[in-house]
This record gives sequence, C-alpha cells and structure tokens, in this order.
Amino acid sequence: MSTYDATRRELATDAGILVYHEYGEGPPLLLLHGSGPGVAGWRNFHQNLPALGAHFRCLVLELPGFGVSHDIDESPFAAAGPAVVRFLDDMGLGSVPVIGNSMGGVVAAQLAIARADLFSKIVTVGGIGATVFGAGPGEGIVRLTDFVENPTREGLIQWLRSMVFDQAMVTEELIQQRWDLATEPETLASARRMYGREANAARVAMAAASDRPPYWAMLHKITAPVLLTWGRDDRVSPVDMALVPMRTIPNAELHVLPRCGHWAMIEQQAAWEAAVLAFLTREADPRKDMKA
Repeated sequence: MSTYDATRRELATDAGILVYHEYGEGPPLLLLHGSGPGVAGWRNFHQNLPALGAHFRCLVLELPGFGVSHDIDESPFAAAGPAVVRFLDDMGLGSVPVIGNSMGGVVAAQLAIARADLFSKIVTVGGIGATVFGAGPGEGIVRLTDFVENPTREGLIQWLRSMVFDQAMVTEELIQQRWDLATEPETLASARRMYGREANAARVAMAAASDRPPYWAMLHKITAPVLLTWGRDDRVSPVDMALVPMRTIPNAELHVLPRCGHWAMIEQQAAWEAAVLAFLTREADPRKDMKA
C-alpha cells in the first residue's frame, strides 16, 4: 500500500538517520524532493507512487534539514548532495535513474556533473538552469524569503499560491500540513540558512567573488539522458530557465505542461507521469553509439 506508515523506512548512516519511503517493485528509482516551508519527499511524490511503482522500486529520500531525516547545522542544500551519495552507497545501489523536483533536480545535476556513474537517467521538475529573460529571483523565491524571515500563516498562504496555477489547490488541509512542519524551530532555522536574506546576500557575494563557474555553466558535462519537465506557468523558476539546460546538456529533452505551476508532478499529474514513464522505460537508441 502507498500509505505513509506502510512505506516509511529508516537508514542509519554515519551522519545520522535518513528517512525514506519505499514502494513498488522492479529496478530502483530515486526521488529527491524540493525545498520550501513544510516540504517533504512524501508530500512531493506520494500521489505519483502508484503509477511509478508499477514499473520501479521507488525510493523517496527525505533530505536532511527539513524536519524528517536528521537535523543539520548547515544549509540543507549543502547537505543534500553528500546525503544522496551516502544513501546510494549504504543501500548498495549502482547507477540509478533519479527524479528531482526543483532543488532535488539541481542536486541531481550537480552530482551528475561531478560523477557520471551515479545516475543512468535524470528527470527534473523545474528549478534547474538559469534565468535568461525574466528577472530573478522568481516570485515564489521572494515569497519564500518573506516567509522564513517573518513566518506568518498569511505569508505561507501567499507562498503556496505562487507555487500553483490552479489556486483551488491551496486548501486549508495543505496550509495546515505545511504550517505544522514549517514552523517547527529546527526546520525553520534550517530554512533561514538556505533562504533568509542574510543567506541570500552571502550567496550572491560568494558567487561574485568566486573563480569557479556556476553549476549551470557545467551542464554540458552531464552524460546521462535528461528529461526536463516544466510547468508553463511556473512562478518560482520561470520556464525560460529551461533554455540553458535544454541547449547545453547533450542528451536533454524538454516537456512543458500547460496550465501548470511549479509542482508539475501534482498539478498535471497524469500528463507528467505519462511523459516521465515514457522516458524512463524507453530503451537506449543504438544509433547514438554508431560512428558516422
């Protein structure tokens, strides 16, 4: 059954307990959630488990610093990559396909740039790349910063409304679920280390002084096939961000979903699942290895 308790597992690592959810049978498929108030892997992907689990052994990892897996004293983004590698190593998994929502997609991309052996295929849901035409940060990131600086219920509602095209999705149940976890002291402190104004300013200053290229300038190093999925009406990571990864990742394709915000796997669930399963179950094209 794809219920929370039936799928919940724990993995003890040298850094602490990693919680994950396991559902389905077949080859392993790793799922990495995004960031934001009250986020969790289960909340991002639980509705997709029946469809994906019919083909794969789904492993939904709860990244550290979001109130489910172990707490951390650094930015959750900095802790995410090492946590993914620990999880794969300790679970004895080789090269696996991965689905990453927003921050989870960026984490997967950064790992794939550094280590081609980790992922056989990559699916991203918004988030990855760089803004080309629009102003940055997106509205959703601005509202996220406003919330972590001043965590009010109204601020949370405004952030949730920026995440979706269909405003009816922002229900009292969703608001309460997110509020309960987002305002837990350790989780809120962790969110401020990632999205607070001081953290944002430090990140901009560090990038300006760095001699290292940003990760999106290194996307050409990703050798795995990549499916970029995007909501046409995404107000967190506008769809023009897809242009850089679509052009620079050698084996990337882009699927844009209409009437859809940042949570494509939720707001356009059936269409998103169909596109993702077609990509993940597709056999490799033998012609790409043929010499001209």
